[in-house]
Amino acid sequence: MELVLHGYHFSVYVRIVRMVMMEKGLSWTHVEVDPFGPLPAAYLEMNPFGRVPTLTHGGFVVYETTAITRYLGEAFDGPSLQSQDARCRARMTQLIAVADSYAYWPLVRQVYAQRVFRPAEGLKSDEAEIAKGLVASQKVLAALENLAGNVWLCADEPSLADFHLGAMIGCFTAAPEGTQLLSRYPKLQAWWGRLRERQSYIATDPGLPKLK
Repeated sequence: MELVLHGYHFSVYVRIVRMVMMEKGLSWTHVEVDPFGPLPAAYLEMNPFGRVPTLTHGGFVVYETTAITRYLGEAFDGPSLQSQDARCRARMTQLIAVADSYAYWPLVRQVYAQRVFRPAEGLKSDEAEIAKGLVASQKVLAALENLAGNVWLCADEPSLADFHLGAMIGCFTAAPEGTQLLSRYPKLQAWWGRLRERQSYIATDPGLPKLK
């Protein structure tokens, strides 16, 4: 059965799934879906919320990034990317929840989108949004610094949490202000140095849109 990933090339959440698939040594087909444009009826039949990504594996359809990555971790050979220890799994789940609930908006939508992505599209940055994102990011990064392990985020080996947060930190540090702010948090800074050297991170870099 073929794995098919439906999603937007520049989506942070699509990149998370791609990183996990690479870590698992899986092959897949990508189907581009732009959630900002009119969505095909066939896609809405799979995902009624019209968000990305959605994964199909034969007749099995799953959406929501955490559900997708856990399925990939458990259904295929290779590292499960989830500890067998209950406390480590709880910490992994907590870190992913923190990333989704508190990190994504300021790190990606406010700092990265306004400082990096919009200018690449030829659009003006909103400096007020960037400022608000940087303020909110400090609380998020401080919490993550407190939760992070000494090697990877929640274990001695990478877990789903590392790739989930890593895609967001990759966006954040594409902005000079993000790189500068992250440097204040030594455990996160050291973790980021390890994560960004992994092939799964390097190979899934979506780049930036090109001006037409």
